[in-house]
Amino acid sequence: MDELLKKLLEAPGVSGYESGIASSGGVAAIIEAELKKTCKSVEYDSMGNLISKKGSGKIKIMFAAHMDEIGLVVKFISKEGFIYFAKLGGIDDRVLVGQRVVIKTKRGDVSGIIGLKPPHLMKEEEKKQIVKYEDMFIDIGCSTREEAASKVAIADSVIFEPNAGVLNGSLCYGKAVDNRVGCYVLIKVMERLKVDAEVYGVATVQEEVGLKGAKISAFRLNPDYAFALDTTISGDTPSIKETESAMKLGAGVGITVIEASGRGTIVNERMKDLLINTAAENNIKHQVGVMEGGMTDAAVIHLNREGVLTGVLSIPTRYIHSPTGVFSMDDINSAIDLAVKSAEKLAAK
Repeated sequence: MDELLKKLLEAPGVSGYESGIASSGGVAAIIEAELKKTCKSVEYDSMGNLISKKGSGKIKIMFAAHMDEIGLVVKFISKEGFIYFAKLGGIDDRVLVGQRVVIKTKRGDVSGIIGLKPPHLMKEEEKKQIVKYEDMFIDIGCSTREEAASKVAIADSVIFEPNAGVLNGSLCYGKAVDNRVGCYVLIKVMERLKVDAEVYGVATVQEEVGLKGAKISAFRLNPDYAFALDTTISGDTPSIKETESAMKLGAGVGITVIEASGRGTIVNERMKDLLINTAAENNIKHQVGVMEGGMTDAAVIHLNREGVLTGVLSIPTRYIHSPTGVFSMDDINSAIDLAVKSAEKLAAK
């Protein structure tokens, strides 16, 4: 696995905490360092979006990849020293039990395990109930509130234990695949792209909790064209029907044309044709997707001011919004190629 991609996957940065804290930097610092190598300017806005720029010309092209990940935040410390938490982003409670986590504090990292009453002690009625995160807690090995409070504080962010590696061949896995793979694509696109246009690469904040950063940055930049770089649900597992998602790992970049049954982006025909035709002309492997659930930053970017022609390039991912996702490097490379070629075509008009 590429070392940069590994660093991005393992880096901390739940929604609202993308820049990290005093004891350890967040994912934003990694992206900033990479973009500074190839871009004319790199700066943060007041909300924490990281905005890079290169090139000049008559049109503005914006690439957006959200850098925040789903996670938790410390909400309460019990008198016995256990940590209760709130969720940041869409997390299925069922994936939380027994997970190892890291609490990011000003004093340093604190490891913990998410606990729940064991099934051996549950009544039959309890076993039939859906597990709720409110009934869970984080065990950091302390026995009193005072001891725990000496290590962690209310509102400290919590990430799943970092992991990243190669599963088999081009298939890889990692924490925060949504959307650190999109951030990786963003960095590589800004590295490769040389066109007669103003090109902005934006690592956005707080996508997982309301697409907030993209809304602010798009208003500031007011681009002519935009591309959201994100993940999408891969349907090639036993639990998903092809009618729900026909996306497959390794079959190419996903060209998402409808998000959330139209509640999100319905990609304009001009942008849809641009992406599909450019992929075909350059022999770039691709898949076209219609999604009934989920949105990307495109959902707010395309509504900016008088409207922005916006496309969505997605990396198919298994086990999205869980502690570990699985993806294909082949699809990442297809996404980079299609993003670059599409921007080149727009700039050549």
